[in-house]
Amino acid sequence: MFNHRNFLNCILLAGGMVSFSLQAQNIPDTLTQRLKACTSCHGAQGKATSDGYYPRIAGKPEGYLLHQLKNFRDGKRRYPLMNALLSNMSDDYLKEIAAFFADQHPPYALPQNTDASRVLMARGRELVISGDQQKKLPACMSCHGEKLTGVAPYIPGVLGLPRDYIVAQLGAWQTGSRRAKTPDCMQQVANKLTPVDIAAVSAWLASKTVPDNGIAISVVNIPQFRLPMQCGSVSDMQ
Repeated sequence: MFNHRNFLNCILLAGGMVSFSLQAQNIPDTLTQRLKACTSCHGAQGKATSDGYYPRIAGKPEGYLLHQLKNFRDGKRRYPLMNALLSNMSDDYLKEIAAFFADQHPPYALPQNTDASRVLMARGRELVISGDQQKKLPACMSCHGEKLTGVAPYIPGVLGLPRDYIVAQLGAWQTGSRRAKTPDCMQQVANKLTPVDIAAVSAWLASKTVPDNGIAISVVNIPQFRLPMQCGSVSDMQ
């Protein structure tokens, strides 16, 4: 729940008329100040907090962040606080927000400890590195990059995320509460995963150290890059 200061930041982020409050509290009307409505949940610079649910947004590819902001605004991705906060924002404003966080590169936290069994971790590694041919599941690496740090401008890294968050997002794709432009490749992938698969992938990813501070490689630097399936949200990378 937001306190009064964070509520003011929400108004700032939405571009509200708060000049009287700014003068009374001597708060500068800057982008950094406005984005405190974001960092109150996502952590300073967007580096994430330790609560295990809100994801790191610092350093994610700008195109990916912009897509997610638009999806929240337009209701394709549902989380009431984000939907309400972004509902009246223009594409230009969302692009400014995305560019800000894409340019932040604070250090990553240490990977999470796990109590997952060796069998579960082995299954997670298999799905991430090799996929599952029988289920026609591509490897996570085939889209998210060899180092799993993402492929700019539209594909995010999948390391440095809490296990609970990964589980929640894969579940959201399965239920349709998170959607992307069709064809929605992540929804297709998620729908082929069993609960055990989701537990395995999330445990393995959350246990790994993030290389190169999580910086995504640009698609222009990997000319051989080809997605294993059609993805509407990254159609210009095909």
